[in-house]
Amino acid sequence: MPEYKSPQSESGNERHLLLVFLLLAVVIFGSQFFMKKFLPQPPASTAQPASTSPQGTSSAAQPAAAPAAVSAQKPGKPGQQAAPTAKQAATESETVVENNVYRITFTNRGAQVKSWVLKAFKDDAGKPLDLVNSAASARYGYPLSLWTYDPDLRDKLNSALYVPSVSAPALTAPAALTFEYSDSGLTVRKTFHFDQSYVLSVDVSVFQNGAPVSAYPAWPAGFGDQATLAAYAASQFEYQYNTDTEHFAPKKIPGGDTRHGSFNWAGVSGSYFTAIFIPDNPDNLSVVTLHNAIGVAPDASKQNETKPASVLGLAVGRPGHTSERLFVGPKSLDATESVPVPTIVGADKDLRGVVNFGSLGVIARPLFAWRYIGLRWIFGYTHNWGWAIVLQTLLISVVLLPLRIFQMKSALKMQKAAPQIKAIQEKYKKYKMSDPRKADMNKEIADLYKRENVNPISGCLPLLVQMPFLFAYYRMLSNAIDLRQAHWFWIHDLSGPESFPFVLPIVMVVSMFLVQKMTPQAGMDPAQQRMMTVMMPLMMGFIFFRLAAGLNLYYAESNLIMIIQQAVMNRTSLGKEMKELAAKRARKKDK
Repeated sequence: MPEYKSPQSESGNERHLLLVFLLLAVVIFGSQFFMKKFLPQPPASTAQPASTSPQGTSSAAQPAAAPAAVSAQKPGKPGQQAAPTAKQAATESETVVENNVYRITFTNRGAQVKSWVLKAFKDDAGKPLDLVNSAASARYGYPLSLWTYDPDLRDKLNSALYVPSVSAPALTAPAALTFEYSDSGLTVRKTFHFDQSYVLSVDVSVFQNGAPVSAYPAWPAGFGDQATLAAYAASQFEYQYNTDTEHFAPKKIPGGDTRHGSFNWAGVSGSYFTAIFIPDNPDNLSVVTLHNAIGVAPDASKQNETKPASVLGLAVGRPGHTSERLFVGPKSLDATESVPVPTIVGADKDLRGVVNFGSLGVIARPLFAWRYIGLRWIFGYTHNWGWAIVLQTLLISVVLLPLRIFQMKSALKMQKAAPQIKAIQEKYKKYKMSDPRKADMNKEIADLYKRENVNPISGCLPLLVQMPFLFAYYRMLSNAIDLRQAHWFWIHDLSGPESFPFVLPIVMVVSMFLVQKMTPQAGMDPAQQRMMTVMMPLMMGFIFFRLAAGLNLYYAESNLIMIIQQAVMNRTSLGKEMKELAAKRARKKDK
């Protein structure tokens, strides 16, 4: 099988955000564009093809580990190696391992995980969140099952009854648990070590007649919080090697492909949770990408009507013996930055790269940290994330008010200088652009700017300053697990799109229309201004309609505050002068 190439991808949300920035850029530079007639623009390898076969579900569990059925093998002929003693359990049993953050239920059938409950989180029904996707796992494999290129061997490894090292039905971390199985020359040993964190140690060895077998520990079937098409679509395959961190959307992940090479870590993520394998030795690893499908009902009331959704998983290891750690937990900065990855060179030695900030991560990460810390500080007083967003938005709007005043002053100066600039352009319009005398025109305009203390791009700076704030809120709502299932009035989840009656998207569109209507645009043609006043809110509403409710709350409130600010500013001498210039320009156009 050919080596898995690392394609570049961009999620749908990233495209939406780029559209938002494009539209904002139109607003920022639109007036300058329409004033152009007045102003100048100063190691690869192959592997066997893989197939995926369903794995059997577990039968009823026994309260304690079952005794092993051990049978002695007859010695071989002289010169031949004797087959290992067969070792397997007589009945199925379960062992629960628990610490402060999780409760993991192992079954000795396949020595794999049936349930992985995170105690600090709830599912949509309000029950403790189980990260094992039961429907997908029953078809494609449970966590810490073994993935092999041979489907028959895979079924055998994951359906055999292993012998556990303890007979107790429950363990409390710190603890260790070992499962062993052998039959017909095949020997398997799985050992797990548990502490008080989200990380556990995994040590697996698989040999056939003394030869290493390519059987790798796997997280094969998504996450238990995935219940909608959007949740499955948010899945990612990701890895890091030193300074190179990659994230891939489902459409870029082929199923059963293998990438051989060096990895500090590799894993899969959903919107808020992740499973990351961290090898003890990053070199000469095999990472198998698993991509399957499951039917999901787009409408909860029509369970018989389903659409295919992508179930991502992976297996990480090396033939024979694999030693690694596995982090299973939230995609929060606090959790990921607390996991040391000492093999990373040239970058932070932890799992912070799991939190994907997109192509603008250099800007988004510090803004995310700043906004998130501030939001959490306010939450400490409000005890509600919706009200925390409301108060933080109010504070940001107050801080940015001087920039809005500066923007209006800059626009006014430009309008006062516009007639003189037009006169200079009329003076030189008979000359071609290639004529050297055009340079004299530019010099005269530059002297005018200097004399009148005008900067032609200064009016754009306030809006440019606000763009990173919008992007930071977008990324914060995409990555801040604290906002998952956060309620505010009629909204049940501030991190997801608002459902009917779509109050916030409507408020955002109407408020943006009012802001456009109230803001004097003396330098823009009235017809063009009318088009922008209507089209811009509608286009922004279309984009924001399916984005997070918390982002719409931030944007809608910002617009409402801007309306109040603009109403007050329009009554000042500066505002009246701007309105008069705009009205004068409109009268000239009507003549």
